[in-house]
Amino acid sequence: MTPRIPELLAPAGNLEKLETAILYGARAVYLGGPAMNLRAQSAGFGWQELAEAITLAHASGVAAYLCLNALPRQQDLPQLAEAMDRVADMADAARPDALIIADPGVLMMARRRLPHIPVHLSTQANTANSESAAFWREFGVTRVNLARELGLRGIRDIAHALPGLELEVFAHGAMCMAVSGRCVLSAHMNARSANLGQCTHPCRFNYAVRAVAVEERTRPGELAWEIHEEDGWSSILAAEDLCLVKFAPWFARTGVSALKIEGRMKSGGYLAQVLDAYATALTDFAAGTFRPAAYLAELTNTASRPLTTGFFLPGDRRISYPRPEEPRPVLARVTERIDDDAWTVAIRSKWDATAPVRVIAPGLKRPMLSAEDYALENELGERVVTGHSGTTLTLRAAHPALRKGLFLRS
Repeated sequence: MTPRIPELLAPAGNLEKLETAILYGARAVYLGGPAMNLRAQSAGFGWQELAEAITLAHASGVAAYLCLNALPRQQDLPQLAEAMDRVADMADAARPDALIIADPGVLMMARRRLPHIPVHLSTQANTANSESAAFWREFGVTRVNLARELGLRGIRDIAHALPGLELEVFAHGAMCMAVSGRCVLSAHMNARSANLGQCTHPCRFNYAVRAVAVEERTRPGELAWEIHEEDGWSSILAAEDLCLVKFAPWFARTGVSALKIEGRMKSGGYLAQVLDAYATALTDFAAGTFRPAAYLAELTNTASRPLTTGFFLPGDRRISYPRPEEPRPVLARVTERIDDDAWTVAIRSKWDATAPVRVIAPGLKRPMLSAEDYALENELGERVVTGHSGTTLTLRAAHPALRKGLFLRS
């Protein structure tokens, strides 16, 4: 099969993250309005802001997909109908390029109310075989995000069985311990349903360890599960994060239409580095200069948990990528240009202005500003040696790589 460079699909949890996605190479974004999406805790967009965000994406040549992927209960249907009516009233420039849907009832409503907007099937639908994918295609779905539990053989076989159907795969980010994210832990522990976008992430909580290890009866002497603790507590349910950048050429050759990045709740600095790594990987593959070690070095620096290939490889094979001992934190985001050598910067973590910093520039370019190349100033124009998180300062620097929206790191 002739390689087709997959669309890089990025989360846009708010306006800053949308701007970051556009700047760092996303070809499409997925975002939520005020109703019926699976990230109700993110800042998201009100209806007016949503229209403005989609218009901005379109003006930048980036597609925008609207999430209506919650699994509604009967009492949620009026809210869902109202959301679809609002989408129907949007101007052409502000109309989403597709709806992301998980529930068959929501799909039927969308076909009736919004027949002119394509539908992409969410991973929440747990599509794990070609017959299931063909079923959804019969009901008007144009793209299927495959179940995260699938490995490369399953993905390949579905792609070969249904060559006309767009397939989308999660390539990077948090993994859920439940089947395709259909989890009831949050509802059980905190009366907030993950399937309605209200997940409190009990899988990331710390639990007291009452047992250390277990063996399975037919495997004596072999540990089936082992609990690791730190300061008396353990995140026993927390999965590692997924990372499949190394296999970008395989996805292209297999005909996968889109690689999706998880993380509407993650920071803009995280998103910038992850998108830059994947966008550069896809560009390099197209140019015949694929450099997996460079992308992995960038991605492990962003990780809050170890990265893994998850279920992707055949059999029980997994590749794990540990975090570096001293990760390089994002220090600030450039928010405005004041003049030729002055910029306002929003500080994200403690910044020692006596140390060099690097500009996170698209294309995995990381030009360095030495301590002699820049200065930080407060609102009075006084030089400061420490920038504190949550503050806004002036960066004095004339480096050509600097531009609005870029992030800086140590």
